Amino acid sequence: MATGALAGVGVLAGCAESGDTNGSDGGDGGPSLEERYPGLRILSPEPENAEAAARSTYTDYITPREEHYIRNHYPTPDIQESDWSVSLTGLVDDEVDLSMEEIKHSFSTDSVTHTMQCAGNGRSYFDPKVGGNQWTFGAVGNTVWTGTPVSEILEYYGAETGEGYFLTVMGGEHPEGEDVFTRSIPMEKVLDDTLLAYNMNGSPVSPDHGFPVRLLVPGWFGCNNVKWVNRMHVMETMVIGDEWEEEGAPEDGQRTYTHWQQYSYRIVPEEDDGAEHYEDIPVYDTREQMEQTDAINNAYMYDQVEKSLIGYPGEGQTVSPSPAGTIEVIGVAWAGDDGLDMVEVSTDGGDSWGEAEFFGPVDGSSGWRQFRYVWEDPSTGDHTLASRATDDRGYTQPATISDPDAQLRSIADDQYPWNQSGYGNNAYMPHAVDCTVEES
Repeated sequence: MATGALAGVGVLAGCAESGDTNGSDGGDGGPSLEERYPGLRILSPEPENAEAAARSTYTDYITPREEHYIRNHYPTPDIQESDWSVSLTGLVDDEVDLSMEEIKHSFSTDSVTHTMQCAGNGRSYFDPKVGGNQWTFGAVGNTVWTGTPVSEILEYYGAETGEGYFLTVMGGEHPEGEDVFTRSIPMEKVLDDTLLAYNMNGSPVSPDHGFPVRLLVPGWFGCNNVKWVNRMHVMETMVIGDEWEEEGAPEDGQRTYTHWQQYSYRIVPEEDDGAEHYEDIPVYDTREQMEQTDAINNAYMYDQVEKSLIGYPGEGQTVSPSPAGTIEVIGVAWAGDDGLDMVEVSTDGGDSWGEAEFFGPVDGSSGWRQFRYVWEDPSTGDHTLASRATDDRGYTQPATISDPDAQLRSIADDQYPWNQSGYGNNAYMPHAVDCTVEES
């Protein structure tokens, strides 16, 4: 609930800026991206895109920011917190510009552990290759995010929050004349657990991860977690149509608000010229969208699908059995908004499977679960290790990625659908680990 009345908001807006910072840890003459994030493999220095470099990142519950992937569409902006505000517009009683002081201190504070994954994670495993950053396994991390429940802000300012409405959220990092990074989040999800997050693992979000404030949509693909939020617009539909494509557009008709909602972050098979646009869809769960191909032609990347990663042994690693003659396989698994039922591990390239056990913290379904599998009497030589997760609805990771000619729009025949942008890959064999067992 909001703490204090509107008068209190005005007082906060006039507070001193003694804690003001832009969180800068780079820039001209500053540390390079590699120096700032020694645990990442750099895909592009500007805009900044980087993924976890080592499998060992996926043996721990919390991912340090030095190992948490970065996905930027434009260069990281240099922002002074005291100069930043977030506009609330659209179907509200009062349109308002919220300062960071108001966001932080006029409403309650909440924290959530969220497994954030780029929708393109695993893109490099598609064959034939698709364009874009060639993410392997490392564009995912599990972090504690702290911020203000968006539901409280909407309630306070009289927003329309009924069933079927959307909150369209816009980032403020785009260069002049470029598309505005914009995502439309269904109101039911916004009211459930969405935050305006300003802390990451207990300290201010770094510039590359969205300082001073980003949207945090627990359990959903990273594309929904808009960075550098500067506007929230309450509306009856997703962002769609000429009004949003032409508003403020240059003479060449460049899209300004709809690109990353309607054109991008969609499952588009080989035979489609592009994604079909919708004002609304009957379900938002990505796996269920993919199943309802009669109603949704190209699924939107919303809720994350079930997935797992082995963290130990690492790729190409040589390991020895313990004195008891066993090797402990460690990894993490997640399933977006849904809980996990089990994780299985194969030590022979998917020919046979054994059930792993969960361990470690349990902090709701939005944070990953750690798992361990005791590999008994491993033979010396080379092995291919794979893991597959099953969620509490019975959905299990498929084995492989389909051929484009299969024209799949959903997971079928133990295959993940090849798509033109390489989104959502949760097939377990492309993510498998090759290791060598030596005599102890």
